[in-house]
Amino acid sequence: MANPVSKAPKQRVSGVILIDKPQGLTSQQVVSKVKYLFKSPLHDSKKAGHTGTLDPMATGLLPVCLGEATKFSHYQLDADKAYEATIKLGERTDTGDAEGQIVATQAVPAIDDTAIEQTVQQFMGAQTQVPPMYSALKKDGKKLYEYAREGIEIERPARPITIRDLQLEWLTADSLRLQVTCTKGTYVRVLGEDIAQALGTVGHLTSLRRTQVGHFTTANSISLADLEALSLAQRFEHLLAVDACVTGLATLQITPEQCERVQVGQRLNVREQFTPELVSYLEAAPILTEAASIENETLDNDTAVDIEEDGVPTRDIRLINEEGMFVGLGTLSINGRLQPKKILAR
Repeated sequence: MANPVSKAPKQRVSGVILIDKPQGLTSQQVVSKVKYLFKSPLHDSKKAGHTGTLDPMATGLLPVCLGEATKFSHYQLDADKAYEATIKLGERTDTGDAEGQIVATQAVPAIDDTAIEQTVQQFMGAQTQVPPMYSALKKDGKKLYEYAREGIEIERPARPITIRDLQLEWLTADSLRLQVTCTKGTYVRVLGEDIAQALGTVGHLTSLRRTQVGHFTTANSISLADLEALSLAQRFEHLLAVDACVTGLATLQITPEQCERVQVGQRLNVREQFTPELVSYLEAAPILTEAASIENETLDNDTAVDIEEDGVPTRDIRLINEEGMFVGLGTLSINGRLQPKKILAR
């Protein structure tokens, strides 16, 4: 009897692709479409995720991580974002955007350049913001927008955000364009409502487009329609490296033996491999590190502290092998202790 032909395992698709999300699709629908477009008899694209939700009404940049790249998506979840939005003045909706029902109207006062400039200055810098009820934050395992649809209001503590840059431009007598660069967790819908209130009226967003996530911009993105029109080989040309989301970290080269050890999760002492630049990097170690992504946060539990058992602060570090290839991430302390954190599968 002939031996059955063994089936070769599929190659896992790994990398980051920058999608220009169309209006009307959820972020998860975009991810599902990308998975489908990279699927083939030879390729496994089942593992995928995005780096921060965009509402169905919103368009713009949505980085999608595939395969091993999903291990490092939090660097873009935590990154600053930039948006362009249009605010309709004089009308407030229950959702803060055009998809909601109008619940209040108010006359739009005469507003001059001085009022605009004062409003811009009022919202610049560090501040707090109360998340909207129509959001994916969770309370007792249930998303806030689910409570909102039932007419239930949940108390929501204000959260710290920072507005890095803000520009307001009049479009018509009752609408203006908002351009903002802000830290993660900022709800532009709420910002639009607050700006309208500061101008002496009410308002809501009628359009929202994300133009930047960390170091990624829409200039390097591709639409789903254009991606679908390509051959599979051409689609792979748009796939960025598996560590494309990882920025701002020092790099440590490790030996073949050390590579083997971190692959099985062993802790190493690499103090003898320190350079002056690496020492400076570690001496600036922050106490707080990776935070949960906004869409997975709850109102019951916030960020966690990432320090070693003995209280020594650590910093994430890129690990490469002797050929310069990315191996994964570790956490490293000034005492030379290297702990594998997220290592690429062999």
